[in-house]
Amino acid sequence: MGLIKFKPVTPTRRFGSSLTFEELTTNKPYRPLTFTKKGTGGRNNHGHATSLHRGGGHKRRIRIVDFKREKHNMEAEVRTVEYDPNRSAWIALIEYKDGTKRYMLAPDGLKTGDKVMSGEESEIKAGNHLPLRLIPPGTPIHNIELKHGEGGQMVRTAGGLAQILSKENEFAHIKLHSGEVRMVRLDCYATVGQCSNIDHENISLGKAGRKRWLGKRPHVRGVAMNPVDHPLGGGEGKSSGGRHPCSPQGMPAKGFKTRKGKKASSRLIIKDRRKEVL
Repeated sequence: MGLIKFKPVTPTRRFGSSLTFEELTTNKPYRPLTFTKKGTGGRNNHGHATSLHRGGGHKRRIRIVDFKREKHNMEAEVRTVEYDPNRSAWIALIEYKDGTKRYMLAPDGLKTGDKVMSGEESEIKAGNHLPLRLIPPGTPIHNIELKHGEGGQMVRTAGGLAQILSKENEFAHIKLHSGEVRMVRLDCYATVGQCSNIDHENISLGKAGRKRWLGKRPHVRGVAMNPVDHPLGGGEGKSSGGRHPCSPQGMPAKGFKTRKGKKASSRLIIKDRRKEVL
C-alpha cells in the first residue's frame, strides 16, 4: 500500500495525501452484513451536546465484523478485502465451507483466495485465530481477547501490533504498542499477524474539509472564547488563560486522575505505559 501526493493546484492540495487502495478488491460491501448508522451529532436523548466537536460527515453503513471467530476448525476462503468507513484497518469478507459469510479484520498481506481458520487446529500464519497458549513468543498478534469468548478487544487499529513476551502459569505477558506489558489468560484468543493499512498514520488530510467529511467539527481554543463559555475565556487582549488547562466544565485536562478506585484489571498490568514500573 502506497501514498499519493497530489499535484499542488490549490493551497490545500499541496499538503494533502491519500492512499492508493491497491489492496482493496471491491468498493461495495456485502449488504446482508451491514446496517445503517444513525448519527447523533454528539447529542444525548435529551438533545444536549455531551460529546463536543462531532456532527455532519458522510453517510455510513455499519459492517458487522466477527471479532469472536467462533466457527472453529473450519477453513474459510477470503472473498474480498474492503474499506470500512468505521475503522482505520481494512476488513475481509470470508466464506466458510458451509457457505456462511463473515467479516473479519484483515491482517497485513491478506489477499483474495487465501485460506484462514480459527481454533486449536489452525496453523501459525497471518489471519488465523488461535488461543494464546498455542502461539509462540515473539509472534506478532492483533485482535486480542481480554476474557475468553468475548471476542477481540485490543489491538484492532490500522497497523496494530502486539507481541507475546513470555508465558507464566495461566497468563501470557503481552507487550502492546504503547509500551504497556499486560497479562492475558492463555485460553484467550488472538489473531496472528499485524493489522492491515500500515500507511494510515502517514496520511495528511491537507484541508479542513476532509476533517468535516469524517464527521469532526472545529475545535475552538478555550482562551479564544468568552468567560461565559469557558473557564479560560475572556481577559484584555490576548490572554494565556491564567490557570491550568481544563474542559469547558472546569475539569483539569492534564495530570488529573479521573479513574475511580482501583479496578480489578489493574493487577494484570505489569508495566504501565505512563511509568517505568507500576
